[in-house]
Amino acid sequence: MGVNIEWVKRSILILSALITGAAVSVSGTIGFVGLIIPHIMRIIVGPDHRILLPASTLMGASFLAMCDTFARTIMNYTIIESIELPVGVVTAAF
Repeated sequence: MGVNIEWVKRSILILSALITGAAVSVSGTIGFVGLIIPHIMRIIVGPDHRILLPASTLMGASFLAMCDTFARTIMNYTIIESIELPVGVVTAAF
């Protein structure tokens, strides 16, 4: 009916990428966990939201706790012990 579907799809893709980038830049790389953990959990537990939502919540909290623990302890085994590795660096590695 006169609508260029390919242009609309491309525009929506670009707009959603910009909105996602803006959200991550405002909240930091830790906020990125809220974007990747649900997708990983959907692969593991399936698309049923009754299971997916609690599983994503628990896995996201566990993932951040593990990243924070790793970031705090990894610097204990280096030469420079007074510097702490930012947790955002560890989450960005994933």
